[in-house]
Amino acid sequence: MTESGETDIWRDTWVRYLGYANEVGESFRALVSYKIVRFSYVVAFAYTFADTGDKSYKMLKTDGRPKKVLIEAGDVLIWQTLASVIIPGFVINRLCAYSSMGLKRFTKISPMTRNWMAVGIGLSSIPFIVRPIDSGTTWFMDSTYRRWVKNEL
Repeated sequence: MTESGETDIWRDTWVRYLGYANEVGESFRALVSYKIVRFSYVVAFAYTFADTGDKSYKMLKTDGRPKKVLIEAGDVLIWQTLASVIIPGFVINRLCAYSSMGLKRFTKISPMTRNWMAVGIGLSSIPFIVRPIDSGTTWFMDSTYRRWVKNEL
């Protein structure tokens, strides 16, 4: 929820999962073209920029001071880039890679089946990593950027 108590469509609804499109791409990395994986990052960054634009516009309407709008835009852009693209992309990438390596021990399972199993592991982990990553990113932002710009407001 936002500070005003209204629902934030970008963080409190199913729309939040659009930011995780690149995790779906990372999960399927072993089975699809790199172009599809790259496109999933385009979707995730589009979501990130949409949230940044929305919150910047709302700040412009409510306050109008360019410095405050820039600080808000920076906050949202950094938060979304970390929480929606960089951290979860890395987590899913590594989870799928290590799963694939671990599954290679099972030589009776075909390589295609092992790849699909790694995809399943990656996809099924997405709902479980969203809240911890969001919370950790919020803590990080509160400890760094938001603390640094507090005096500028």
